[in-house]
Order: sequence, then structure tokens, then C-alpha cells
Amino acid sequence: MLAVAPGRHCENHDPKQRSGATSGSRAAAEAATTAPACDLKKVEVIEHRRRTALGEELVTRYVKGRLLGKGGFAKVYLVTTEDTHQHYAMKVVPRSLLTKRRAKDKLRTEIKIHRSIAHPRVVRFHAYFEDADNVYILLELCTNGTLSELMRRRRRFDAAEARKYMLQMLEAVHYCHRHGIIHRDLKLGNLFLDGAWDIKMGDFGLAAKVTGDDARRKTICGTPNYIAPEILEGSGTGHSYQVDVWSMGVVLYTMLVGRPPFESRDVKSTYRRILQNVYAFPEGTAVSEDAKGLVRCMLQTAPDQRPTLEEILNHPFLRDGGAARSFNTTYTLRPEPSSGGAAAAAAAAAACASASRQLRSGAAATCGAAAAPAPAPR
Repeated sequence: MLAVAPGRHCENHDPKQRSGATSGSRAAAEAATTAPACDLKKVEVIEHRRRTALGEELVTRYVKGRLLGKGGFAKVYLVTTEDTHQHYAMKVVPRSLLTKRRAKDKLRTEIKIHRSIAHPRVVRFHAYFEDADNVYILLELCTNGTLSELMRRRRRFDAAEARKYMLQMLEAVHYCHRHGIIHRDLKLGNLFLDGAWDIKMGDFGLAAKVTGDDARRKTICGTPNYIAPEILEGSGTGHSYQVDVWSMGVVLYTMLVGRPPFESRDVKSTYRRILQNVYAFPEGTAVSEDAKGLVRCMLQTAPDQRPTLEEILNHPFLRDGGAARSFNTTYTLRPEPSSGGAAAAAAAAAACASASRQLRSGAAATCGAAAAPAPAPR
């Protein structure tokens, strides 16, 4: 499986509890009421057990709360550490769904890519581990849900809101592209909102790591309303970073209009409209010519005709009369995890905290993982 062997884990935080320490599950569940509430009538505890290089057993207990969301393979729950009462989102993947090599490789790639990322506009990866039944991925909790949920309540966004969210999404995508990562599933549902209502890009289940500007992928993947035409065509040339530009164009249109540009009654019709590039701005919906122009640029059928991220950043709609902008290029990837025992774990946890502060202040930062590298899937 994708197992982390006993005593080995990948962790970028330090909410740990030593074996044998006492702290009530119910107290942790009650503390979770400051975040989306746990069900006190049925408390389930997930244990993360591992050993240090010196053989000392460490245990972190997570009180499982309500369901936050679900996808094809996984469910995501609110969890709270039993000892420190910290809240996280925990992605739970049943091992029964990882019997095929392709599924295991897909999850391993997701973990490897996501845990390498350290950027304030990306949901933070904290840890992963497994037991006999599931693989668990511990993530930053974004308390205001997703942009999709906000859209359902608001119907559509005004120009200022759409501009804000586009600029924040661009920061995350630029960081990923600069480090050879194509997200390949950008959509409102994968743009999470933190306590300040700022974007955190998440869900790297379809992401790919490439090398070189011309590196390409040929996997057919994505979400129907957001998928780029070159992916649907399945041509021998494959696809690259430009698929994310297309998806961002769909996101922008959706924020301004209230529905995706190629949406139709069935998936085949949606795909046909994408391939034929058939969409329009509805009459009576107030969308500026600058905003329409940016959408049209990003939704060019030919990938090489789409704008670069720098061109998007400085498009009149996003500049809104302001000065020319440039991306912050100080953010780096986290280094690959290495062994080193409890001392290394504590040092890495401190580095993570420092990195978080530096990311917020705009300084360069890296964050090491507090564990030995995960072994290859069995």
C-alpha cells in the first residue's frame, strides 16, 4: 500500500502527545465547538502512532468531527487534537480503494506534491499516516468553506470581489508553475476560504510535476465544466501549464456571471461546447469590457494563444488603473523529508512555524518535514 511503516511518518507540525498521557476525548470534542461542531453523542478518535529514532513512541489523538466534504475516493472531516484542541481538516482514503497500482500511485503523487508546497495561498499540508483501514492526510482547516459554497449563497460576485480572488489565485498558480507543478483541477470547489475570507488553493489529486518549460502530460483528467480543450482532444502532443490558464478563465467567468461558460444539460454537450469554444456573456448581466476581454484571452482554444500569468496579472481588469505588478518569487518548496529523530522533528516543527510567519510577512521561507521519508508503496 501507500503505507507509512511503523515509526515512520511525514509531519510538518507538532501537536504530539506522548504514549500514556491522559486527555479526555470528550473535552477535545467540546473544544471543537469553536470550529464546526463535533457530534458529542458519537466520539471517534483516530490515533497517529510513530516512533522516534531513539525508539520512543509518540501518539497524537484526533477527535473526529463532522463531514466537511467528499470526493471520488475520499471524505474530509473536521478533526481536533485531543491534547491541544487544535482543529484540522483530515482527508480519509479507505485502503480498500487502493488495491490497484494506479490508485496508489495517484495518492502517492498527491502527497508528494502537496507536502512540498509552502505558500500562503495554498492549503497547508501537515501530515499523513495510515492504519489498517485508511490513509489519513492532515490539512489546514479553512473555516469559511469554498468559493463554490460562497457562490451558491451570493449567486455571483461583483468586479472588486472577482478581482481580489483572481489575484490571489494567480499567486498560488504562479508559485506552482514556477516549481514545475500543474494543478489540472482548478475550480471554485478547490479554492478554499480561510478565516479572513482569503483564497487557499487545495486538492492536488490531479496535479502533475513536470520538468522544463516544454514538459507535457497526456492524462485525460479534470472537472467537466473546467477542463481545457487540449485535454479533451487527447492529441499526441499532450498538455502543459496552459490548462491552468484555461481553468482560471472559467473560474473568472463563473464568478462574474454566476454559472460556468460551457455548462449544459449533459457532459457530452458541455465537452462539445468546450471543443467548439461556444459561450457568451448573458445580456443584462453587468460585466465590464475589461473583464470580458480577460476572459476571452484566457479561453483561447489554442494553448499558445493564451496569455502568460504575468500578462494576466497586468491585464487592465486586474490592474484596475493601478501600477504594473510583479509576482513574489521568494517562496520556495519544502525540502524533501529526512530522518533525524525527535530533535529533527522539533527543529522542523519550529522551522514550519517560522516559515508560516515569514510567508505572512512576505519573506522567503522553507519548511522541512519532521520525519523520515515515506517508503515506496507496497
